[in-house]
Amino acid sequence: MSKIIPPEILLEAYAQGVFPMAEDGEVLWFSPERRGLIPLDDRFHIPHGLAKSLKRQPFEVRWNTAFREVMLGCASREETWIDEVILDSYCALHAAGHAHSVECWDAEGLQGGLYGVALPGVFFGESMFSRKTDASKIALVALVGRLRETGFSLLDTQWMTEHLKQFGGYELPRKAYLAALQKALS
Repeated sequence: MSKIIPPEILLEAYAQGVFPMAEDGEVLWFSPERRGLIPLDDRFHIPHGLAKSLKRQPFEVRWNTAFREVMLGCASREETWIDEVILDSYCALHAAGHAHSVECWDAEGLQGGLYGVALPGVFFGESMFSRKTDASKIALVALVGRLRETGFSLLDTQWMTEHLKQFGGYELPRKAYLAALQKALS
């Protein structure tokens, strides 16, 4: 087993707006100048094509049944920040009840999903993947629904991407993000 980042270190880092990523065999820590967020209020947007896909219910959404497999799906790309240390560290965090996966399954198996870290009031989305059309997007919609139901106020995406903007994703400068983070955590 690789050396891991202890769960208490990871949780304290997230509470301070900092997260790790592996690069060239080294774990680096980040606190971006501009932080990506997905709204949990009525600004959250489901694109038209995805709404049609959701009606068809192509996947069974499951929670926390294949955490490691979701991480491996997220890591399965040309460039990844998920190395063995990150994988084992987040699996330990999952075992401690602080990291979670949302998974989309069909008759052929796991087709996509996402994982992240939960602190009171805040979910820090780490990564997502799809093997079939809309699988990661459906996982995201399910996550937003669950976060709304359970009273979360922030869904952190670390950086904003064009993919996330279609859901109403937006950015906050670091100072504003840290204030929102502390408010959500309290």
